[in-house]
Amino acid sequence: MPDSLILALDLGTSSCRTALFDSHARRIEGTTAQETYPLLTSAKGAAEIEPSVLLQSVRVCLAQTMKSARGRKIAGVGVSCFWHSLIGTDAKGKPLTRIITWADSRCREDAAALRKKFSERQIHSRTGCMLRASFWPAKLAWLRRTQRRVFDRVSQWMSPAEWLQLTLSGGANCALGMATGTGFFDPTKLAWDAALLTHCGVRQKQLRPLSDAPTPIVGSLVREFPALGSVPWFPAIGDGAASNLGSGATQPGLAAINVGTSAALRVMRSGKTARAPFGLFCYRVDAERFVVGGAVSDAGNLRAWCLRELRLPDDDAAIESALAARPGPVECLTVLPFWTSDRAPTWNEAAVGVIHGVSINTTALDLLQAITEASYHRIARIGELVIAVEPRAPKFIVSGGIQRSPAALQRLADVLGLPVYPNDEMEASIRGAAIYALEKLGQPAPEIVLSKPVKPRARYAKDYAEARERQRALE
Repeated sequence: MPDSLILALDLGTSSCRTALFDSHARRIEGTTAQETYPLLTSAKGAAEIEPSVLLQSVRVCLAQTMKSARGRKIAGVGVSCFWHSLIGTDAKGKPLTRIITWADSRCREDAAALRKKFSERQIHSRTGCMLRASFWPAKLAWLRRTQRRVFDRVSQWMSPAEWLQLTLSGGANCALGMATGTGFFDPTKLAWDAALLTHCGVRQKQLRPLSDAPTPIVGSLVREFPALGSVPWFPAIGDGAASNLGSGATQPGLAAINVGTSAALRVMRSGKTARAPFGLFCYRVDAERFVVGGAVSDAGNLRAWCLRELRLPDDDAAIESALAARPGPVECLTVLPFWTSDRAPTWNEAAVGVIHGVSINTTALDLLQAITEASYHRIARIGELVIAVEPRAPKFIVSGGIQRSPAALQRLADVLGLPVYPNDEMEASIRGAAIYALEKLGQPAPEIVLSKPVKPRARYAKDYAEARERQRALE
């Protein structure tokens, strides 16, 4: 397949992307398309996507990318999708609910009830997931409690990626990696957790077939794009697993950090037994590999909030220059960055955002810097737990929107107290989707070549370590 291409899709919480990659997992210039869509939120914690809007956005991207293929053969389709989200449909795949995303927290009460019914430590040991609002058990318990008529009509529960694949290509499996992000799946036994399914009123036959095998593309999509006829479409993997693949953080001694709208830190391991320290997650990539790490809900979204609500100038270059001239933590300000919800490592779903130490002298730039640093401290705390169980401290490969800011990369290195290695591919998850498809087609992933590291500055690293302790104390 040297001359063949991989069509990669990256389904995010706020936008989707498509692109073509060659057999060496290099993105083909001029083939990338992107469409944004709204996340429908409410004061009660809703965070949903309208299925028809997502479908139309993907169709627009596919049209742009396939036009740029210029007749070259497509060997396979790989997909990355945001984990932990679900949609309920009828028997034919018609949506009966919106896409309820990982960020939807209306089920916090139901998550708390699950923790009274089950031992969270035992569930975490079995599934690699916490009994929290991010995952399917709490979301389905909430739907059953608050929308029983809709719940009882649902014939199929699936991830948004499975629904898109079913709708566009005529068939869809649930990948092992996607199943492990639900909170209903045992990543060691590679089987659904029957006790949790029964408690939440879900039958296994309501879930898509469990398999990493692709399904051939048939139906309307082929009429629109004949080059995709019978092309194998591999079931979607979670965006975190795809990010590790796309950044090259797949071997011992390497870890992936992604800082975009949210943020996460993960290491990839091989083996049949998949476990993680309590408070961290453990999700499958496939039957042979799994990732261990943690995620924080608030990162780039807090920067957007600061720019909007603090009336900071709409001038990225000016803000970059101003922050670069302010090394070290903001004195007197300590922030708990829980504008959305707390996830790893403490999972305090009752926590709210706090800015402590504001005075008459506090500026908007002080607040932007302190809020940004607060998210980096959460990443560092996840890193402490990961490093504690790794044979040696890994090298951190960084991807995501943070790469646009040298000042932010330097600040992250200072907060971690360790070097960070910027990734050549800013959007690691879409490249990871392509690599996953290439691997399944028998093409090994290219070896990682680390970039020049951004090294921490010892003086500021010490100051940030002290600031992190102040954050722990405030929390």
